[in-house]
Amino acid sequence: MTCYFRHISHIFEELGINVTAEKKRGIDIAIHEMVGVDYKNCSAAWKEVKKRLAEDEERFIASLRDALAKP
Repeated sequence: MTCYFRHISHIFEELGINVTAEKKRGIDIAIHEMVGVDYKNCSAAWKEVKKRLAEDEERFIASLRDALAKP
């Protein structure tokens, strides 16, 4: 779980998200849902996150902002 967070810490900083132990699971679930990968499949999620970042980082960031804004 969250094996890729260290690679996208700059995105969390840009969004003003303080990733704490309490928040990690919720953030991870939101990212998995956003990229369409079953939760806890870290390798597949990271692969899809990398792909989307390469295609359009700003769109990924906007999508993540929206996903994390959901209650």
